[in-house]
Amino acid sequence: MGDAHRIGVVGLGVISRAYLDTLVGRAAVRVTAVADLDASRSAAVAAELPGVRALSVEELLNSPDVDTVLNLTIPAAHAEVALGAVAHGKNVYGEKPLAAELADAHAVLEAAAKASVRVGCAPDTVLGTGIQTARAAVEAGAIGRPLFAAAVMVTPGHERWHPQPDFYYAPGGGPLLDMGPYYLSSLVHLLGPVRAVIGASSRLRSERVIGSGPRAGERIPVEVDSHVSGVLEHEGGALTTLTTSFDGVASTAAPIEVHGERGTLTVPDPNHFDGEVRLLELGAADWRGLPPSAGYVGGTRGVGLLDFVAAEDGRAARASGELALHVLETMTALLRSSAEGRRIELSTSVERPLAVPLTPAEKWR
Repeated sequence: MGDAHRIGVVGLGVISRAYLDTLVGRAAVRVTAVADLDASRSAAVAAELPGVRALSVEELLNSPDVDTVLNLTIPAAHAEVALGAVAHGKNVYGEKPLAAELADAHAVLEAAAKASVRVGCAPDTVLGTGIQTARAAVEAGAIGRPLFAAAVMVTPGHERWHPQPDFYYAPGGGPLLDMGPYYLSSLVHLLGPVRAVIGASSRLRSERVIGSGPRAGERIPVEVDSHVSGVLEHEGGALTTLTTSFDGVASTAAPIEVHGERGTLTVPDPNHFDGEVRLLELGAADWRGLPPSAGYVGGTRGVGLLDFVAAEDGRAARASGELALHVLETMTALLRSSAEGRRIELSTSVERPLAVPLTPAEKWR
C-alpha cells in the first residue's frame, strides 16, 4: 500500500484502548495524533505512544498528518466530529451508531460524497469467524432456504459495570442503538437488507444507579426506551424477531438463530469476533459444531478500520457508512413504529457486504 495510512483518534474513553492495541505497530496504519475533551487524558495516551501527538479536537481535524479520523466519541457527538473531519478533507471511521439521529447520518454521508472522502463505521465484530462462518454456512445451503431468524440481547444494564454510563440512557443510547448494530449488521450479512419493520418498546424505570467507579451510588436519568422488540422484514422475504433489553437479568436464548427449510443455525454473540456456530439438520439427532470457515481469525476491535483502509484499492469497505446508515434507519424505524403503532417501510437499502474469506491472524495483522 506504500506509506502507512495515518490515523487520528478523537475520543479516548474505555473503547479506545482496544482500538489502540490493534492499530499500534501495524505496517498498514500509523496512529499520529490523539484528542479528547479532557486534555490530560490525551496527553497521557500520547506519552505512552512514541511519535503520537496530543492535540485539541480542532487541531487534529485540521492536521496534515491525519488521513482518517477514528471517531470514538459518545453517540451524541458522532455526527459533529464526523462532519468536522469531512469538512477538513479527512476520511472518517466511527464507533456505532453512525449518528444519534437519522438526519445527521444522512448529512454525514452526503457531505462525504461531496468532499470525495470515505465513511466507515463499526461494528467490525461481524467480520470475525463467528458471523462469517454462519454466513458461509447459509450461503452453502446448509439450512436450505432461510425462512426466519431470532435475535436476542438481554442484560440488566451497563450501569452495573461502566463508571460513566450516562450516554447509554441518553438520546443515541438505549439497548437498541447501543447493541442493536451488532445484531442488525449480522442479520444483513446473513439474510440481506431490511425493507420494513414493526416495533414495540418500553421504559419502565426513570432512573438507574451507577454500580462502580467514583460515581458509584449516583442516580442517573433514563431518557430512552430500555426495552425494544420488533419484527424485521428482509428484502429476500425472511422475517427476524428482535429483542434488545437493558431490563432483564439474562436469557438462555441463542444470540441469533437462523431457521431454514432443512436446518437451523445457532450463531454466536455478535459482540464478539469468534464463537461456535452450531447446525442441526432436519432429521438429525444432535447439533454439530461447524469449524471456522470464514472471517478474520483472532479479530480484535479495529480490524474493520484496517479493512476500511485496505479498501482504498477500490473494493467496497465491509464496515461501510452505507451499511451503518441502513442499520441506523432500521433501528430508528423500530422506535418510530413503537411510538406510532404502525408498520414502517425503510427508505434505504444496502448491498450485502463482501464476505470475509478465512484470513489467518498473521495475514490481517
